[in-house]
Formats: sequence, structure tokens, C-alpha cells
Amino acid sequence: MTDIAVIGGGIVGLATALRLQAVLPGRTVTLLEKEDAIASHQTGRNSGVIHAGIYYAPGSLKAEFCRRGLAMTVAFCREHGLPYDQRGKLIVATSAPEMERMAALEDRARRNDLPLERLDRTELQRREPNIAGLGALFSPTTGIVDYGAVTRRMADLFTAAGGDLRLGARVAGIREMPRTVTLDLGAQDMLDARHLIVCAGLEADRLAAMSGLADDFRIVPFKGEYFRLAQRHDRVVHHLIYPVPDPALPFLGVHLTPMIGGYVTVGPNAVLSLAREGYGKLAFNTRDLADMLGFAGFWRTMAANLRPGLHEARMSLFRRSYLQACRRYCPALELEDLTPHRPGIRAQAVMRDGTLAHDFLIRRTARTIHVCNAPSPAATSAMPIAEHVVAQAVDGFGL
Repeated sequence: MTDIAVIGGGIVGLATALRLQAVLPGRTVTLLEKEDAIASHQTGRNSGVIHAGIYYAPGSLKAEFCRRGLAMTVAFCREHGLPYDQRGKLIVATSAPEMERMAALEDRARRNDLPLERLDRTELQRREPNIAGLGALFSPTTGIVDYGAVTRRMADLFTAAGGDLRLGARVAGIREMPRTVTLDLGAQDMLDARHLIVCAGLEADRLAAMSGLADDFRIVPFKGEYFRLAQRHDRVVHHLIYPVPDPALPFLGVHLTPMIGGYVTVGPNAVLSLAREGYGKLAFNTRDLADMLGFAGFWRTMAANLRPGLHEARMSLFRRSYLQACRRYCPALELEDLTPHRPGIRAQAVMRDGTLAHDFLIRRTARTIHVCNAPSPAATSAMPIAEHVVAQAVDGFGL
């Protein structure tokens, strides 16, 4: 019997396990991860950006947690000697409509109480000679980090403090009773816990369904494909370079990111994936596809986003289309500069009415808490999410 079980070995799960140890000393905490290593999926396959919170609706959990999460991520890296770099981000407008959208974005950032500077074309060119645009917004606090390394350090701290970390532990069933929660780990292996917190990412809806909490949403996986720029472009930019996002679309667009390893990536696009955890071009999973096709909200989302969806698919199929998206603001790039880099898959909750769950979505029963939707900026926001979830646990579970 463990006092609290946590499912999910990504950064949100590890941050939650650490927070439980800090708030509830003396309680036993067991963390279950179905893979043989932590940070195997979203955490270890994202762009490594420490987000400032510019894009998120004022008053939303995303806006609050991202702002606090940036400071907490930087502090964690400093304390534990992990490399990070707050070199700042430029959001570049390349057309008159984008200049108008940029002004609205600036207003949102101001309402989120974020430092921001507007640059004209001349100042943009001075700061980034290889970037073309009519103007830009400069976010000085945006940074980069290796979230896999952050999560591995969290795991070390968790086990050093007596935490029970179990890899290769796939949960096949959840049975909640008046005083315990029993987890079916397969092969006649069971784990009894007094309480359960689930941070399962791409499997969030399936585990929530085991607790009766997923009738109105499904996780739809979107693959983000990246390229690494050729070595001659390792210093093509100093800052992170983002396009001005289209508010009608759920994703931020293809951007240039100088990475902790000293190279530059470009991406991601956002193409529908036919497998939640399959990263190859032709990856396909029958169960994952059936779950999507059998959910009415999926069809409503696809119908509402058909045109941008086809655009993303074209970029996935044709590298030259991907290059065109990059050259809008970095015209020096050539086709041979786009070299392969590992893709990632974003877990996006889609509601029954076809809308995307834009904010973090957390649900609970008497003895369980489920983080049902935690897309970007969940890595940046992991520690505030953990604080929020553990506060709910302390209050709701009477701990």
C-alpha cells in the first residue's frame, strides 16, 4: 500500500511527485511510468522553449502558470546547475495583417503583465540581420532549456528523498473504492493506493475514462515535425524567432529555435497523427485511429479546420512547402539546410462539440485527480501545475 500513486513520468508527473514529498513529508509516494525511461514522449520531444506566457488569455490557468513557471524553471536550473539560456524571443510580422495581429498580441501581453518591446523594421534588422520583417515584438524573458534533463534531475531528487519510481509499469485498470484505489498493472500485479494523481499526457483520456471522467473529450494527437538547420546556420539567429500566430488556429506556427546543444531547429508544423506514440512518417495504430474516428468531436474539429489542416499536411509531405514557411522571415535558408530532427506529438483534448480545450483541464473524483489536458506550455508550467494539483489533493483528500 502506498499513500499516493502518481501515473506519468513526464515533467508534470515528476514535478507533482516532488511537490507531494515537499508538502506531505512522511507520506509514501509511488510514481508509475509505462516506458522504460522517463520523459520519453512530450517532455523529451518538445522544442525546449521556456515560454513567457504572451499568447494566453488573461486570467487563464495557462497565463498564470506560464508566468510563474518561467521563474520557477529558471530557479530550478540555477539551483541544480542545469544549462539554460534566456536569450529572448522575437515575434516577427511579415505583412500588414500580421502587423495588426501583432498589436492585438502586444495588448494581450501587457494585460498579462509581461515585459515586451516593440521593434520597427530597422531595429529588427539591426538585432537579427538574417531575419526579414516589417516589425517585431521582443520578449526578453523567453528562454531555452533541455526539459528531458530537468525531468531526469527531478527523478533523481524524488528517489533520493525516498520516492518509489517504477518504470515499465503500465496501468491497465483503475478501481476506486471508499478507502483505496487499486491499480491493475497487468500480469496479476496490483498496487493499492490511498489516493491517485494521473498526469498521463497522451494517454490522459484513457486513464480518465477508467475513473468515469472522459465522456465529453478525447485526446487527439498532433505530430510536430522539426528540422535541424545545417551546421553553417548554427548562428543564423541569436534570439528565438516566431511568426505572428493566427488567432483562428490552435498552434503557434513554424519557428526558429537556437537549442541548448548549440544548433538551430525549425518547426514544428502540426499534422494529425495516426498514432499517439508513433513518430515515423507512416506510423499507424489501429486503436488510436478507432478512438478518433469514433468520437463526434473529432469530425467537428476536422471540418472546422479543414483548410489549415490541409496546409499542415502539405508541409509534412513536401519539404519545399515547409521551406516556404521558414523563408517568409528567414530568406537565406535553402532546401538542403533542412536536415532530419526528431518529431514530437502533442496531446490535445478535443471536446464533444469539436472545440479544442485551450486551457489546462483538471478533473477529480473522491480519491483521484486527473490532469486531462496539459499541452504547451505545460513543460514551462509544470511546477505551478504541480502546486495547483497538490493543493487540490490536500484540500479534497483531507490530507
